[in-house]
Amino acid sequence: MKRLALILLGFVVVIGLAGGGAYFYGRARFHAPGPLAAARNVVVVAGSLAAVAEQLEHDGVIEDAREFRVAASLTKGEGGIRSAELAFPSQASLQQVLAVLRTGKPVQHLLTIPEGLTVKQIALLLEKTESLTGAPQLVGEASILPETYAYEYGMARAAIVERGRRALTRAMADLWEKRSPGLPISSPAQALILASIVERETSKADERPHVAAVFYNRMRLGMKLQSDPTVVYAASQGLGSLDRPISRADLDRDDPYNTYKIAGLPPSAICAPGLASIRAVLSPAKSEDLYFVADGSGGHVFARTLEEHNRNVAKWRARSSGGTN
Repeated sequence: MKRLALILLGFVVVIGLAGGGAYFYGRARFHAPGPLAAARNVVVVAGSLAAVAEQLEHDGVIEDAREFRVAASLTKGEGGIRSAELAFPSQASLQQVLAVLRTGKPVQHLLTIPEGLTVKQIALLLEKTESLTGAPQLVGEASILPETYAYEYGMARAAIVERGRRALTRAMADLWEKRSPGLPISSPAQALILASIVERETSKADERPHVAAVFYNRMRLGMKLQSDPTVVYAASQGLGSLDRPISRADLDRDDPYNTYKIAGLPPSAICAPGLASIRAVLSPAKSEDLYFVADGSGGHVFARTLEEHNRNVAKWRARSSGGTN
């Protein structure tokens, strides 16, 4: 009887030692560095624990899918596993991988929609952003605010467009209320049309209020705006750019966007203006100038009279063959 008790006690000691060894081995594996050589973003798709484990092993985030499943099951009380694009650090241990899967924030991407793009150009930009989904669903020029937008993998393109539309609506409501008195425009829509022309006329922020003032002065006198960017818009069928200089045929074309032929503003904007151009149109400079021409260095020379303007044009043509206003 005493011999049997000693044998049973021996089994208990062996099992205890084995269990303790398994515990310390598992603990070591749980905290051991993983196989990722460098930090990496991984799109974790929705699925079963087994499917996630296989994906992470395939992507080199973990070493063994079975080991991962055991660790995830033993720590399931710490939370569920999320499906999103997540950032895993280099050599992430099983503990770190599970922490990222349970509490990590989805990776944020940035999409910049530059000022001055046409609706067709913005649609193409959105379509080329592969981490977005669905169709852009853009409606009309100057329908969204050019800005940098943060988004997560898989966000709908239409959601980016809607955020841009709301941003523009908020900005226009605020800026329209603060506009200078006596402007020869009657609505925020007209302000956007003129702002889009100013946007394409100059890339220099300090010139935009002056350019806006020139166009307002022309409008008050009943002069045609004679803006080259509107001619380009018409000739390019809304693309906003030409691979050639403006021709005489372009200037003579009967088109509602050809401001050398029509009086006043074109029927819609010709691009998406930025906030600086919108502010310039709603708070223009004080000026009596009626003309401007490129100065050859990225800016413009302004003139009050046609005679002065013609002299400026002659100087410009001596340097280059650029267009005039």
